[in-house]
Amino acid sequence: MSIMYQEVRITVEVVSVIICFILARYMIKPYLLTREGRYVGLPLGFAFLGVSYVIAAFAYSELYYFSELLWIQLLTRTFAFVFLAVTYYFSNKPAKNTRILWDLTFSLLIVSLIALFLVIFIFPQVASNNYNESQMYIRVFNIICLLYIVIHTLRTHIRKPDPTTIWVPLGFILFAISQYSLLFWYTDNSLTAFTGSLTLRIMALAVFLAVAYRSFAEGKKTKNEKVSA
Repeated sequence: MSIMYQEVRITVEVVSVIICFILARYMIKPYLLTREGRYVGLPLGFAFLGVSYVIAAFAYSELYYFSELLWIQLLTRTFAFVFLAVTYYFSNKPAKNTRILWDLTFSLLIVSLIALFLVIFIFPQVASNNYNESQMYIRVFNIICLLYIVIHTLRTHIRKPDPTTIWVPLGFILFAISQYSLLFWYTDNSLTAFTGSLTLRIMALAVFLAVAYRSFAEGKKTKNEKVSA
C-alpha cells in the first residue's frame, strides 16, 4: 500500500465518519418524537455506515490491524445498506399493520450480524481465505439494496413532488455508482475507479447532509419563527 493511497483513504474515511454521525444525529429526531420503531432504521443505517468507516480508518492506518477488521467493516457497511433498504420498504406501510413485522425483521438483522461476527472470530482462517472472492458478491448485493432505495425514493418523489426529495435518490445513485466502481478497483486495480469511488461516496454523503440540514435544521428554524410571531 503506497503512502499516498493510505493517506487519501484514511482522510476519506475520517470525513465519512463525521458526516455519517451528523446525519444519524439529524435522523434520530423523528424516532424521538414518534417512538415509532420503523423510524430508527435511517439513523441506525447511517450510524452503521459511520462505524464501518471508523473500522476502515483503523484498518488502513495499520495502527490497530488484524485480518478480521476488513470483514467487520465490510459486513457493517452492508448491513447499513440493508437497514436503509428495509426502512424505506416499511416507510409507506401502515404502522399498526407492520409494527410486529418490522420488529421481527429488525431483530433478525441484528441477530444475523452478530452471528456473522462470531463466525469471523471463531473461524478466522476461513474468513481470511474467502474475503477477496466474497467481497465481490457482497458489493453486488450492496448495489441491489441501493438500487431498490433509488427506485423507492423516486416513486415517492413522483407521487409527491418536492424540490428537496429529488436529491435523496440522487444521493443513493451516487452511492450505488461508488460501490460499482469498487468492483473495477478490486478486479483491475484501476486507480481511476478507486478515486472515483471515494469521490462519489463523499458527494453522496454531502447530498444527504444538505437534505438533512434543510429538512430538520431549517424546519426547526421556521417553526421557531412561527412561535415567535
